[in-house]
Formats: sequence, structure tokens, C-alpha cells
Amino acid sequence: MKVTIVDYKSGNISSVINSFKEVAKDKVNIEVTSDLNKIKSSDKVVLPGQGSFKSCMDALNNIEGLVDSLNEFAISSKKPLLGICVGLQMFADIGYEETETRGLGWISGKVSKIDNQNGKYKLPHIGWNEINIVKDSKIFKNIENKSHMYFVHSYEFIPSDKNVISATTDYSTNIVCSVGKENLFGTQFHPEKSDKIGLKIIDNFINL
Repeated sequence: MKVTIVDYKSGNISSVINSFKEVAKDKVNIEVTSDLNKIKSSDKVVLPGQGSFKSCMDALNNIEGLVDSLNEFAISSKKPLLGICVGLQMFADIGYEETETRGLGWISGKVSKIDNQNGKYKLPHIGWNEINIVKDSKIFKNIENKSHMYFVHSYEFIPSDKNVISATTDYSTNIVCSVGKENLFGTQFHPEKSDKIGLKIIDNFINL
């Protein structure tokens, strides 16, 4: 089985790569690439994201054919894809970080700045926060509700259809921190920085 981590030059993804390799051991081939044919021929794809919504979308669009290949993989072929942090946010139709930017449009919704209640809550939201699992998700298999995950973000994904939400976290408001729709999975938190529980989520994804 081949799992591809999409490297589209958007920030440091070494911790994502290292944690997937640690979990995969020698059982699974972990490839890190933006090669379109390698992405299309993968069994599963991981879409990481660091930085702003706009910078990540720009970086995806700068590699000719990459968005089309991801659409083919995730939407046409319906193969499992995991978006992490901004990787999840890009599932949305539109994001409002820096400027209004079109997303991938895979899960209808928008990405807006967290309401920090006039400075009562610090942004970015950085650190460990408890997650509330609101619906069964294959990536949460054997993960206890109220587990703590590691977050770094100032923007949140607000899906149009609340049925796609698989977990939330409480920071200023009830923030969506995980979604699932058919073959698409996304986490706002960083499983690769969330200790053993995060590695278990990665393991669940690899073993889908």
C-alpha cells in the first residue's frame, strides 16, 4: 500500500513525514511528493497545510495540474484523503484569511477568523485542547472522547452541513476540529504533534 504526503512547498512538514513513517514502519510505503502520477496511483493521500489559507491555496495552484489530480483522487475516485490543519480548511469553498480566496470546494463551507471575543481569547490558539467527539469516525477508532490534541490556528472551518462534523473543541466558541465525509477526513489539530493519541489517529487513517 502506498500513502502519499503531498509536498507543495507550503511550510515545514517534516513532523508530518516523521510521524507517518514512525507509524507505518516497513508495512506501508510513505511517499512525499507533488508528482501528479504518483499522487493518482496512491492508495491514500495526506494534505498537510501550514501558513495562511491563501498561501496554501496559491502554492497548490502554482503546481500545474495538482488541484485537478487531487480532485480526481478525492472526488472522482473517492480514495481516502486526510487534510491536516490548513489542509482541512482548504476543503472549504472559500477562506477569508488575508483576502477572499477560493478553496477546493470539497465540503461546502467557509474559513473565518476565530471570534476571540474582543481579545478575551488569544490568537493564534496554540496548545493542547480537549476534543469532543460528536459522531463516529473511522479515524477516531479506539480514541477516547475528551482526549487532548495540539492546535495552532487563528481561523476555523465552518461547514454548511453540520452532519460532516466529527469533533469540536471549545475555544471562545465551539470550533470544528474534525470533519468526515465519505472518503474525506480532516483535522484542525495536528495529529503529528499530539503524542501517542495523534499517532493512533494516523494509524487509523493508514489502516482504513
